[in-house]
Amino acid sequence: MTTPAIELKGLRKTYAGSKGDAPKEALKGIDLTIPRGSIFGLLGPNGAGKSTLINIMAGLVTKSAGTVKIWGFDQDVNPRQSRASIGVMPQELNLDPYFTPRGALDVQAGLYGVPRSERRSDEILAMVGLEDKAEAYARSLSGGMRRRLLLAKALVHNPHILVLDEPTAGVDIELRQMLWTNVRKLNEQGMTIILTTHYLEEAEEMCDEIAIINHGELVVRDRTENLLSTIDAKTLVVTTESAVPAALSLPKGAKLEKRGAGVLAITYARQETSPDDVLSALRAGGVRISDVATEQARLEDVFLNLTRSRAAA
Repeated sequence: MTTPAIELKGLRKTYAGSKGDAPKEALKGIDLTIPRGSIFGLLGPNGAGKSTLINIMAGLVTKSAGTVKIWGFDQDVNPRQSRASIGVMPQELNLDPYFTPRGALDVQAGLYGVPRSERRSDEILAMVGLEDKAEAYARSLSGGMRRRLLLAKALVHNPHILVLDEPTAGVDIELRQMLWTNVRKLNEQGMTIILTTHYLEEAEEMCDEIAIINHGELVVRDRTENLLSTIDAKTLVVTTESAVPAALSLPKGAKLEKRGAGVLAITYARQETSPDDVLSALRAGGVRISDVATEQARLEDVFLNLTRSRAAA
């Protein structure tokens, strides 16, 4: 059996309280395995514990309890090998303004013990589109270029695992497309990708599997398509040729939304009714239909359902 890329068992982190406050338990016994070669989504609302989890995996925060294995290396037994197996592109733009991109990569490579003969600074800068800025000071780079440099720094030691922490927050469409093109190429070459994002459509499009964390606990972990299938709601988008009566009788649980001139969206629970029942109700109400389309559940719906139900509990 292949060793997982990441293996967490009973992972806990408690931060000491300040000024008389009670200690805060950020992670409450997380058990999680991430397979090699996957693009894995790590999702959760603000304050859920995602950043703490990432920082522990990267060796930047000390865990309170549990075991962490990165590419088969136990953090407590082989900390250097564990840390060398993972690269993190952080959310914060923490760059030294007086280093050039090439200089920043050389320093980062040196910190990881990469010999000069094995450094790929120019290759990596070309990959992220910064080859023409290699000798410019970081302080002169735009916000998008700085994000590209963060990605480059995460790759200098050729890690097996790349963590992207909110990589497209506040970036333009061109940079977003460049980033995902590079991520797919790296994944095709065998690199395991872990993505945290608030753009759920990105997670839906990119990730093979997804784990959702809330209040320091693992709420769910499954393949993306399986999570989407858990939502019972489905939507019919109907284009009409006639006015919609004010008192239209729809099947139990169905909800009507008007999306513009002649376009209706009817959301219904598949366990309670069928699309044929919805269309029959429209025809019975005198609505003439010219076109019908369907919309499937979105990852956003899954996310909200799971996090709201856990919060209510």
